[in-house]
Amino acid sequence: MKENKKPRICLFVDGSNLYAGQYELFGPKKYLLFSEFIKQAEKKLKFVFAQIYFYASYSPTPKKPTKKQKEYLKNEALFYKNVKRTKNVIFFKGYRSKTSGKEKEVDVKLSVDLVGMGLLGKYEQAYLISGDADFLQAIFFVKKHYPQKIIGLICLNNKIMYKGLYYLPSWVVEFEKKVVRPRKIARKTKIIYIKKTAELCPRLS
Repeated sequence: MKENKKPRICLFVDGSNLYAGQYELFGPKKYLLFSEFIKQAEKKLKFVFAQIYFYASYSPTPKKPTKKQKEYLKNEALFYKNVKRTKNVIFFKGYRSKTSGKEKEVDVKLSVDLVGMGLLGKYEQAYLISGDADFLQAIFFVKKHYPQKIIGLICLNNKIMYKGLYYLPSWVVEFEKKVVRPRKIARKTKIIYIKKTAELCPRLS
């Protein structure tokens, strides 16, 4: 008798979107410790990610940065440093346009990997952390060709992909209890509460 093989579960992270969300929530003096965040999220979801694909780009450093800009850059550097040290993370680094400052390659690379790995059978279940609805078309493509695959959505409470909530199994992460549930959140959407502790959100040294 063959043993039931556990499905390979992968996480795809829109890193720049996640960073912007955590900075908005915790400010320049604290940052979300990604390794602890994943640990707590896995406990709530009751499964472990076999591989985490993280996509982001670093903000450009101005020639004469202000105090506020220096704080932001330091916060960003510490956040991504911890991401790279997190178990099972593959970090893709995009770049910023020298003229517009806009992020390049990141969203395209994430979409291509999500589709390509799905078609190649690299995962049975995939979860996306992002508030950007542009990724839905890549997900729909995979679901069309491989409807048996489970693809879910995880969002911070201030970076919610509202459109995605109606199509995908979805979880919204809250860091404070007694948060009023927005009317736009689909009924099937689940709320994950992760307590905001000093371990989860360390202060900048």
